[in-house]
Amino acid sequence: MLSQRSRQIHEVKPILSVFFIISTLFIVVFLKMEERRQGYEILKLTQEHRHLIEDKREKNMHLAKITRPQLVEKLAQRRLTLRKLQNSQIIHLSGNSLNSQNRELN
Repeated sequence: MLSQRSRQIHEVKPILSVFFIISTLFIVVFLKMEERRQGYEILKLTQEHRHLIEDKREKNMHLAKITRPQLVEKLAQRRLTLRKLQNSQIIHLSGNSLNSQNRELN
């Protein structure tokens, strides 16, 4: 009985060896394909990252351009009909005059 079992194991060993070798080759091929796929994914993400950085740079430049004081002043004069401030339009209030006005109100 032991010899028959030993003979069966001996007959199965070559099949198991071939199965092990083929399985190992499939695993190696799968890992290489996965490595290639991840490489392409990294390349795609790197390109997207560069594109987003370029977009951010362009938007910062646009923001700097539209918030220039000269442009804001022009828009205020044209669209909002605001004028430049004249010295005669400035009212200077000193602390003494404010105190006297408060006393008059009380």
